[in-house]
Amino acid sequence: MQYPPGNEIYRCKNISVFEVDGYSSKLYCQQLCLLAKLFLDHKTLYYDVEPFLFYVATVRDRWGYHLVGYFSKEKRSAQKYNLSCIMVLPSYQKQAFGRFLIDFSYLLSRIEGQPGSPEKPLSDLGRLSYESYWRSKVLPYLCSGLADSCQTENCQPVMPVVTIRDISELTGMDVHDVVSTLQQLAHSTQLHPVDGRFEPLLILYLLGSHTISRHSFNHLYSFVPL
Repeated sequence: MQYPPGNEIYRCKNISVFEVDGYSSKLYCQQLCLLAKLFLDHKTLYYDVEPFLFYVATVRDRWGYHLVGYFSKEKRSAQKYNLSCIMVLPSYQKQAFGRFLIDFSYLLSRIEGQPGSPEKPLSDLGRLSYESYWRSKVLPYLCSGLADSCQTENCQPVMPVVTIRDISELTGMDVHDVVSTLQQLAHSTQLHPVDGRFEPLLILYLLGSHTISRHSFNHLYSFVPL
């Protein structure tokens, strides 16, 4: 087989993603799960693949398509999970393919108009990967517009308010994951010192509706390594 038995739904240069139905391509998906078991100690799904869709990432060369990794998701998830299992082959690790697959799962959530979350509980490595990803998505949105809000040296920037639902809809993240990321940032993230002080990110809960107020400051620097 030169390529996965599904529809190619994404292509960028030599990278493709195929959507494979666990019902119509049962044997292929079972083999994917058995392959993943070699690298994932917590992998438990082997044969009951019919309720799942598999998104298979490949790289293409003159010999055909080569498996990079995949993630699976339930076709109908009551908990709105957008990813059940994720695996990247060792030969393709540390090349950002894991992050690519996570990002792709949230792209599907945005297309479907339904914010999602990975299946819980997460492994230790999965938790670290997702927390890094969530920070990288939430922070730019919080900081967007700050540079445009004040173009002169002596101006006082406004304090725009952003709802958690706004961030959820923009990123495809479940609101609970947005809240946990903001709480983590509020306790651990620091901005560049202004007037000799570090300005923490402030989270306000107003009138029962979670909102975020950005502190006024002149220059924004790196928050945390992502």
